[in-house]
Amino acid sequence: MNYAKTAILLAAMTALFLAVGYALGGEAGMILAFVFAMGMNAFSYWNSDKMVLRMYGAKQVDGSTAPDFVNTVHQLARNAGLPAPKVYVIDNPQPNAFATGRNPENAAVAVTTGLLRMLTPEEIAGVMAHELAHVKNRDTLIMTVTATFAGAISMLATFAMFFGGRRNGPFGIIGLILIMVLAPLAAALVQMAISRSREYQADRLAAEICGRPLWLASALEKIADGAARIDNVQAERNPATAHLFIINPLHARRMDSLFSTHPNTKNRIERLHELADVAPQSSGPWG
Repeated sequence: MNYAKTAILLAAMTALFLAVGYALGGEAGMILAFVFAMGMNAFSYWNSDKMVLRMYGAKQVDGSTAPDFVNTVHQLARNAGLPAPKVYVIDNPQPNAFATGRNPENAAVAVTTGLLRMLTPEEIAGVMAHELAHVKNRDTLIMTVTATFAGAISMLATFAMFFGGRRNGPFGIIGLILIMVLAPLAAALVQMAISRSREYQADRLAAEICGRPLWLASALEKIADGAARIDNVQAERNPATAHLFIINPLHARRMDSLFSTHPNTKNRIERLHELADVAPQSSGPWG
């Protein structure tokens, strides 16, 4: 269901771009904005993993520096049929985690020291299964495509603001002003909806990877509580990275809303409990 929802939302974003592009800049303006946005997001796609890991001061760990944690990640990657990702730890008291990388062969997963301290080994396994699910689903690519269209729409609105747009176009001056204001808002809403859809799908696949939906459910409850109480200064300074994390790290956006990058945590936990009720529970790779 979430795959279909993502496809529909991507189609809606494409249609919105085409409609707004033609209304504001005609075919030439539409193509120009798309080329600029695609170029910026292509750079981000190839370099965002290095940028975000550096931004958060992530340190790579291996079997000699964090043997239990790295072994857990590698076992889960084998369960998921993925290459072993690079593993990082971020010195941050807020419990949280994210995955990055342009494809499974160049993936990295990162957790905070707060998460490693607060969660049990089983809960950590649930979180890592969620992040590996993002890698397996190629969510980085999906969100890059979404960002390309959202960026192009915003750029078209900016062009119209500074250069006047097509004042004699089919919508007239009032319609032009409304499109300039509402189009970027609509693009942002679709972008956030796609992000939330991908979180639900990653939760479902994580339950399959680790074999225990309730491990992730318990972890989400602890992480949400920790994120609500503990500041993540780095994330507050870089809010554009919030969608990467398993739980929204920004205090200002804790509540589920149209502009939230994450689904309501309670809803996610309820869905995982439903999965646990209907799916057989495996012991996972830990016996």
